[in-house]
Amino acid sequence: MSNQSFAFAIVIVVASIGQVFSQPDERAREDALRAMKKAAVYYRSKVASHGGYVYYYALDLRERWGEGKAGLDTIFVQPPGTPTVGMAYLKAYETTKDPFYLEAARETAEALVAGQLQSGGWTQVIHFAKPERGKLGKYRRGAAGSWNFSSLDDGQTQAALQLLMRVDHALGFKHADIHEAAEFGLGALLKAQFANGGFPQGWQGPVDRKIAGKASYPDYDWRTQGKAREYWNYCTLNDNLAGSVADVLIEAHGIYKEDKYKTALLRLGDFLVSAQMPDPQPGWCQQYSDAMVPIWARKFEPPAIAGWESQDAMRTLIRIAEDAGKKEYLEPIPRALAYFRKSLLPEGKVARFYELKTNRPLYMDAQYRLTYDASAAPGHYGWTQPAGFDGIERMMKAVERGTSIASPIRKVSNAEARKIIDALDDQGRWISTYAGERLVGQPKFAEGFRYLSSEVFGRNVETLSDSLQSHPE
Repeated sequence: MSNQSFAFAIVIVVASIGQVFSQPDERAREDALRAMKKAAVYYRSKVASHGGYVYYYALDLRERWGEGKAGLDTIFVQPPGTPTVGMAYLKAYETTKDPFYLEAARETAEALVAGQLQSGGWTQVIHFAKPERGKLGKYRRGAAGSWNFSSLDDGQTQAALQLLMRVDHALGFKHADIHEAAEFGLGALLKAQFANGGFPQGWQGPVDRKIAGKASYPDYDWRTQGKAREYWNYCTLNDNLAGSVADVLIEAHGIYKEDKYKTALLRLGDFLVSAQMPDPQPGWCQQYSDAMVPIWARKFEPPAIAGWESQDAMRTLIRIAEDAGKKEYLEPIPRALAYFRKSLLPEGKVARFYELKTNRPLYMDAQYRLTYDASAAPGHYGWTQPAGFDGIERMMKAVERGTSIASPIRKVSNAEARKIIDALDDQGRWISTYAGERLVGQPKFAEGFRYLSSEVFGRNVETLSDSLQSHPE
């Protein structure tokens, strides 16, 4: 065979191989599109109530759960409720440009608009009828009860605002109610920021607390003294509040191009710098008094160095440094990393709480008494958490180099997408089976109980969207 003929034969073989591998990719793409649409049609048409969602559903849809059982006229704002599902619809729209998904996202956004409180934010749930238990919200639209506490706990207001902003942008700012609700909510969030840049757990109106100085250790017996009655009105970092609020402010500045959001973000960064505790424990705490001394929150949340929230504080400072181009916000991080690496538990995790000054891991027993015995701690709370310090250091160094830390599109293999596609049943449902794991809301399911999960729906739709972007046409 001549060299020319041999080369031509190679071209034919390579082309044939290309066809062999491209055809399954094309089929996988079509299957992903069909599965995603089938699942979304079912969830939107069969599962939604008033355009919103709760966490879990019985397979016959007669029972629903969020934090406890929920009636048909109640939806949940707290993730993985309504915003989680809405974000998945919106991502599917951004990937496919199918207007069905945008309409579904619009409906979830309208459900959140209906439940916006007069104070500007959201609470955990939205009731479209007077509930058997719980309080009816003092809503800006529709039936108005007495509950007007806008909450930043567990990402409630933050998730609602993110969905509204994104849907507002996707609709070209032409949906008057969604646009107005987003702007009103963002304005209320800015008015809830303390002068030192921190945020409370929630608010009923503009805040006005005089907070001064840098964080310091209490000069009293913190075990029995200095407890705040309304702890939710003080500066808090509990449950990664700083990171979720920073996400909202960064996205608001990107969408609406108004400097007030960037200003609020920088003030939040200034607060995080001032909230770092001095040596020998240069971490962060869950809650601070007006004198910037760590204080109690709930009865199982003592004044202490908080291993989980400290990681969020560091990641937030890195994001602020990158977004603002101000590397001075990175300055607190090396000291904190060195401290926490010396404080890791034997299994490589980080304690949720480290006792002030002694640095001993601190827990509560079943009667909510302080203890150093991890085995005595009740199971409803995350007393130990994963340690992500290596990743934090990589993020910090990337920003120092000027390298973007923005998350790229996640590459999803055909095998991963196929597993999700094959798990979809004939009705368009991804069915979960309870095996004793800890679930958000801690529903009392028996092992083997089969149910639908909004978190699973959202995750699978977003993964299939990523797979479509990983393997474009």
